[in-house]
Amino acid sequence: MPTRRVTISVADGLHARPVAELARIALSHTEAVTMEAASGAVVDMSSVLAVMDLAVGLGDEVVLATADHPEAGALLDALAAVLDPQG
Repeated sequence: MPTRRVTISVADGLHARPVAELARIALSHTEAVTMEAASGAVVDMSSVLAVMDLAVGLGDEVVLATADHPEAGALLDALAAVLDPQG
């Protein structure tokens, strides 16, 4: 299972706009994508409310994961770019 560890650097942390963008990206692919917070909680990234409920913010580290498929790397890169635009 491909994963990507990302430190959140998006301005103001994960608020509605970046979370909606994450869900849009996740929903555009056929495979499920998850986000794991430092607390160990894992949520489906296609759910805006589930991601918001993680309450992760600026400087927090998360792990993104998806099934192994040809587009997995590009998918994780696109999600990481939303979470860490300077990365």
